Amino acid sequence: MSGIRSLGYLRIEATNVEAWREFGLSVLGLAEGRGPEPGALYLRMDDFPARLIIVPGERDQLVSCGWELSDPGALAALAAAVESAGVPVKPAADGDLALRRVAGMVAVEDPSGTTHELFWGSQVEARPAVGRYGTRFVASELGLGHVVLPVGDEPAATRFFTEVLGFRLRDSMCLPPQLLGRPADGEPGWMRFLGCNRRHHSLALAPIPAPSGVVHLMIEVESLDDVGRAIDRCERRKAPMFSTLGRHTNDLMVSFYLNTPGGFQIEYGTGGRLVDDATWVSRQTNAASLWGHRFMVPGAAH
Repeated sequence: MSGIRSLGYLRIEATNVEAWREFGLSVLGLAEGRGPEPGALYLRMDDFPARLIIVPGERDQLVSCGWELSDPGALAALAAAVESAGVPVKPAADGDLALRRVAGMVAVEDPSGTTHELFWGSQVEARPAVGRYGTRFVASELGLGHVVLPVGDEPAATRFFTEVLGFRLRDSMCLPPQLLGRPADGEPGWMRFLGCNRRHHSLALAPIPAPSGVVHLMIEVESLDDVGRAIDRCERRKAPMFSTLGRHTNDLMVSFYLNTPGGFQIEYGTGGRLVDDATWVSRQTNAASLWGHRFMVPGAAH
């Protein structure tokens, strides 16, 4: 079983940090935190010092995914398993630990080249994370939410995350070949949904190109009213929505999608399914939503 407990944070490089500040505080309803990196933006939703860390840079791209483990023993065991699989493990320097505000960390790359920071011992904030709208987020032990990563070699990526990092395959979705730029009679693709705690999935792998390094990020709020108020804010602040409201087939999330300043989408939802691995059965589907989720861009994927 994986030592990974949850998706702790995302570090995102941005060409316009101020656009992210306005988006995170005024549209998403997150709270602004404090941190050690000059010019960085720290966005909070719970007692974590930050769930999204936006750092200034020359590109809009994902820098790394941070995955939380329970203690130093769990980190050492997982690092040893990764090394035994022939994957290089990079221990964190003291300066990196100070910037991340964690007690221990190593970094690894998945087969698609995305950096994953495995850590334990995060600092917590005594100040409550209260955004300007009082939005209530579902995070804590379930983590930030889920992230969908683009993969070039889906089978290799799935093996890495399940057999090396220990994620559980919760279910799979068949993608039509046209969505992947293939002929209508070509091979379909598969999207894999992977879990590490009771949240239906904390990670999904999609064979879909994404220049930013992220297909989408999901953040979950406590109530449908929180979702509805966010839709109102999008309309009021001219924040571009990427889909209508809908409900997914696998995790039952009621959500909508909106564009971020970073060139990827955020799924903003509520009511996500919690699963018990002792009774869960992994299955396949070819429908993304029970209803809704009409996407604004022709051929857009989720």
